[in-house]
Amino acid sequence: MTVVNGLGRYPRTRPRRLRGAAWSRNLVAETHLSVTDLVWPVFVIEGEGQTEAVASMPGVTRLSIDLLVEAVGEASALGVKAVALFPKVDPSLKTPEGREAANPDSLMCRAIRALKAAHPEVGLFCDVALDPYNSDGHDGIVRDGVILNDETIEVLVRQSLVQAAAGADVIAPSDMMDGRIGTIRDALDQAGFAHVQIMSYAAKYASAFYGPFRDAVGSGGALKGDKQTYQMNPANTDEALREVAMDLDEGADSVMVKPGLPYLDIVQRVRETFAVPTLVYQVSGEYAMMKAAAANGWLDNDKAVLESLLAFKRAGANGIFTYAAVEAARLLKSC
Repeated sequence: MTVVNGLGRYPRTRPRRLRGAAWSRNLVAETHLSVTDLVWPVFVIEGEGQTEAVASMPGVTRLSIDLLVEAVGEASALGVKAVALFPKVDPSLKTPEGREAANPDSLMCRAIRALKAAHPEVGLFCDVALDPYNSDGHDGIVRDGVILNDETIEVLVRQSLVQAAAGADVIAPSDMMDGRIGTIRDALDQAGFAHVQIMSYAAKYASAFYGPFRDAVGSGGALKGDKQTYQMNPANTDEALREVAMDLDEGADSVMVKPGLPYLDIVQRVRETFAVPTLVYQVSGEYAMMKAAAANGWLDNDKAVLESLLAFKRAGANGIFTYAAVEAARLLKSC
C-alpha cells in the first residue's frame, strides 16, 4: 500500500472516484473561470466603417469607433463587461513629446466618450503611456537616447486627466516610470476624479512577447533601441514585489503583472504577498503563439484557450486581459 501525504491509503482511498463524472469534477474543482474574470483589449482606428486585420494576431481586428461600439455591445451581451482600449494613432500626429496623448479630442478620448454613451455598463480600462503617440516608439519622452522619467510623468498626468474627463473608469499607466502612480492619483483627486480607479502595470517586464501588440498600435516600426531601462528584467522576482509595494503605497487600486503565462510565479507571489486585486495580461505574443499552433493542428484551440486562462486563475489572478475574451465567453457559455 502507498501513502500519499499521510492523507489516505490505496485501495480504501481512490482519488479517481471524484473524477468519475462531470458533475463531481465540477463540484470539487478548486479553481473556477468565469466570463466576469475577463477584460477584452481592443484597438481603435480613425474613420467610419473601417476595419484592419492585425496580421500577427489572428482574429484580432482594429476597428473604427462606430464598429468598435457595435463589437463591445456584442461582447457585453456575452457577459464581457470590461474592455481595455488602445489607439492606433496617425503617424502624422506623433511627436517626440507625445503631445497628442493629452489632446481632449484625440482618437482615444472620442472612443471613450462613444463607448460610455452606448454601453455605460461596460468598464473601460484606458491605457496611459506615450508609445502610441511618441515618434520614438517609447513609453516616455526620449532625449539624447535617455528615457526621461519626471518629464514623462508630466505628460502622463495630462493624458490621464483628459481620459478621465472623457469617461474612463480605470486609468491604467503601462509606462513603468518611477513615481507616476502617486502623481496621477493626486492630479485626479484634485480635478474631481476621486472615483476614477488606477490600475498600475506594476510588474511589467521587458519581454520578447510584445511584438504583435506593437504592430497593432503602430509603435514597433518607430521603436529606437529597447525598453530595458524602464521595464523590468525577466530574471527578477523580488523587484516585482518592491514595484507593487511602491505603487500600492502611491494609491493604486489594483495591479497588473505582464506578460502572463511566463510569469505565473509573479502573479502568485504578488497575490500571496499583498492580497490586493491582481490582474494579469495574456499578451499578444502568447495569444499569437497559441493561435499559430492551433492553425497548424498542433493544439486544440478551444481547450488551449480555456486551459491557459484557468492557469491565471489558479495562480491567483482576479482578472485576465486576453484577446480571446469574446471567444472564451462563447466557450464558457456552451459548457
